Amino acid sequence: MAEKKCPHCKTKDRSEKEIKDLINRLNRIEGQIRGIRNMVEEDAYCVDILTQVNAAKCSLNSFSKMVLGNHIKTCVADDIRNGSDEKTEELVELLQKLMK
Repeated sequence: MAEKKCPHCKTKDRSEKEIKDLINRLNRIEGQIRGIRNMVEEDAYCVDILTQVNAAKCSLNSFSKMVLGNHIKTCVADDIRNGSDEKTEELVELLQKLMK
């Protein structure tokens, strides 16, 4: 994955394990979404589709919690150790957006 990174964009170095875990979760979510599309194409019952949509939402929430936890443990913690509050302020703003 040696893509060129945008010089103006923020990035984060992730361990190979973290990347693998995140990609595995995304692949499962992608499979769930494809399954929902197939259900629609096959005229599945509404309640069954909505049940699968909810399962996909739960999977996305779990993915978000994983990314957020890693962010707090690394980016935010490192920023605090370095005497800065930039990442803490950014986190507070993010949580306000997420809780709307």
